[in-house]
Amino acid sequence: MTDAGSSGRTGPTRPDTDDPEGAPPPPDPGTGQGSPFGPDSPLHRFFNDPRWALAMVRATVLEAAHPQIGAALIDNSTFVAHPWRRLRNTLVSLQRMFGADDRVRQKEAARLNRLHSRLRGTDARSRPYDAMDPDVRAWVVATLFESSVTMCRLSGQPLDPTAMEELYAGYQAYLAALGDLPGHLPPTLQEFWPYFDRVVEEELENTEAMRVILYKLFDHLPAPPLLSGLPTVWAAGRALAGPVIGTITVASLPEPFRRRVGLPEVPGARTLMHSAYMAVGLARFLPEGGLGTETLADLLYLSPDSDDPRAAALSALRDRVKQAGALLRLVTPFPERDPAPGAGPYRDAAEFFAAVLDQTGDGHLDWPDLAAMARELSTRLDLDEPAETRLYDAFAQWWRELQSALDTDGDGRVSQEEYAAAVPSLAGPALIRVAEVLFDVTDADGNQVIDAQEYRALFRTGFRRTVTGADPSYSRSAFVKDFLAFMSGRRRSTPYDPLLAQA
Repeated sequence: MTDAGSSGRTGPTRPDTDDPEGAPPPPDPGTGQGSPFGPDSPLHRFFNDPRWALAMVRATVLEAAHPQIGAALIDNSTFVAHPWRRLRNTLVSLQRMFGADDRVRQKEAARLNRLHSRLRGTDARSRPYDAMDPDVRAWVVATLFESSVTMCRLSGQPLDPTAMEELYAGYQAYLAALGDLPGHLPPTLQEFWPYFDRVVEEELENTEAMRVILYKLFDHLPAPPLLSGLPTVWAAGRALAGPVIGTITVASLPEPFRRRVGLPEVPGARTLMHSAYMAVGLARFLPEGGLGTETLADLLYLSPDSDDPRAAALSALRDRVKQAGALLRLVTPFPERDPAPGAGPYRDAAEFFAAVLDQTGDGHLDWPDLAAMARELSTRLDLDEPAETRLYDAFAQWWRELQSALDTDGDGRVSQEEYAAAVPSLAGPALIRVAEVLFDVTDADGNQVIDAQEYRALFRTGFRRTVTGADPSYSRSAFVKDFLAFMSGRRRSTPYDPLLAQA
């Protein structure tokens, strides 16, 4: 995200201190079990375990129940409007942090610290939040570790003490790689459990972000790219799977927390929870890599126009599923709420507002929405400083221009109605500046022309998508014209739709 300033809602400001470009290499965790990073580390193996999807949902709920994290998610996160994109970015970040390359890890740590430094504000009760708060960052890591341990226990494969110590040392090394000083996460595993219980019992709340994840996210979860053209099939599957995932997640949460915040007790929920974890755990008998987290994410993000060899087989499967979907529409009442891709070259104002401008999904356009665009573009281009700050500053200037021109009621944000009444104001000088900065950071060799390789660096979205129009003579003026046409004219775009509009 970006410079959310002191409120997260009023506009961008510069962080008080400069972020380090690199994080110190992690210290030896002292387990005698080898490096906590790399393909042979316990954490790397966990991240590619299908059970970890359930553990991640659980950990996210525990994170969102922390008042500071919950407020930051509500104000800044795109997890409601773009959950699949958020998932993909999280997996990519974890791969970088726990890979074998120290330089990649240090670069990713610096990027995460810059991102977190821009997430500060106040919640609805005027309490401050700061994503760089070391206690908050320690709690995020604590939820990941505890949910990993719980994942193994619920699936009938509890960790032995040595494996648990090794796993905990890995999470401590993760915090150290981010540059956090020791002491915020308990130094030993024996001290961790009282710390975890204390935070659960004394600090967690029934936050809005937690309720959104449990009761809204899965009910309205948009289709992943692979199933974007199958709205009926997706609606049917979501209607069945959503309540099940929610029930499993609630049943897996610590009992004192469930009791204190009033989460429901569903008959048979614990049996369902254990069955789900154990069923997913059976994936360990499949060939290595057959049903890993990375494999599943790649498949979900696989587009019909991808150059991945698996795309042809999946396209044939999609055709068969579409036939089944046509039959399903005849016998079920599921509405087709997802717009069909490619329905026409233009969107109406409401669709464009929801799909592109309202990145956080809260029904309004404000600084966190444009900050999310800047962050996504910076991530795709893998920008370092000062190029990243230039892009954020350009979006900040555009937000100030939009706020001045469109915020007619003075509430600090732009409603869909205010936007629709003054659409031409979107294409002002500040938006042109955004396009020019984006061109500059994409034009890596500085020859004032975006070649095919640079074009792919911007629009190849991490899941082997093929993009047309990679003209080796893509000039500054043509690039700016196309960007403005997408951002202000509501024209659909093969490159930009996956980047900014896709869930």
